[in-house]
Amino acid sequence: MSEEQGRRERAESLAHRVPDLAALELLLAVARLGSLGAAAREVGITQPAASSRIRSMERQLGVALVDRSPRGSRLTDAGALVTDWARRVVEAAAAFDAGARALRDRRDSRLRVAASMTIAEYLLPGWLLALHAERPDTAVSLLAGNSAKVAELLLSGEADLGFVEGLTVPTGLDSAVIAHDRLIVVTAPGHPWARRRRPLTAQELAVTPLILRERGSGTRQVLDAALGGLARPLIELSSTTAVKASAVSGAGPSVLSELVVGEELSTRRLVSIPVEDVSLRRELRAVWPTGHRPTGPARELLSLTRG
Repeated sequence: MSEEQGRRERAESLAHRVPDLAALELLLAVARLGSLGAAAREVGITQPAASSRIRSMERQLGVALVDRSPRGSRLTDAGALVTDWARRVVEAAAAFDAGARALRDRRDSRLRVAASMTIAEYLLPGWLLALHAERPDTAVSLLAGNSAKVAELLLSGEADLGFVEGLTVPTGLDSAVIAHDRLIVVTAPGHPWARRRRPLTAQELAVTPLILRERGSGTRQVLDAALGGLARPLIELSSTTAVKASAVSGAGPSVLSELVVGEELSTRRLVSIPVEDVSLRRELRAVWPTGHRPTGPARELLSLTRG
């Protein structure tokens, strides 16, 4: 078998195993609305068609996704996990479509955005879609990395606007606070901490190996500062999603932004553990090179983050 034929067969196999975007969007609507009928109305199909589409997706994946009852529709545990993956796929497809349109139409206007991982994964896609609605002629490229990498890209002229989530503004950059965030300690439900009756102390948190973001990330910067630089890594990962998946699997406790674990907490795949006498709050900032206030599409995006 030639290499080209092997790639083609793998692509065809993947197409049969992965649900199409319309099915994924329907599942997201069911998760958000808690009703198959309401989800069907939102995506513009009949309820029988929606039921058929969900059943087809369940057969395709080999797992039950939705529990149906007279009181509404509720995701199964597997359905909640698939929904989390589906959201990333749908957001990526929207970003892909916006980028492809820009390339196809040979548009001259462009915006280069650099963002730290939590913002890039969980906030920026919505801002970029809003920007596209306001400025459909602007082609946007996104560079994701930790806060130190964002500063490097801005200072080297490889990005026009950046977003970081650490405690301080990197040298050479001006900034504006666009939101506030809080880190929380989370574990899988089977961890002993999930059965505690009293909050963790800073000392207990400091001596326990944790699943952590890498040094240089805004999340790690805040945690190290809160614990006096004493955080102990069990595993260090460069992706917020990877950290979250490791915590859900039961590999150990972690510290993550509350922005990224809402669904896992609501479905009890993760449990929030109170901590006393530790400040884990932080500001999310837009950043740009000192003396070069954002203009054009960058200024428009900056205004959308405050909307």
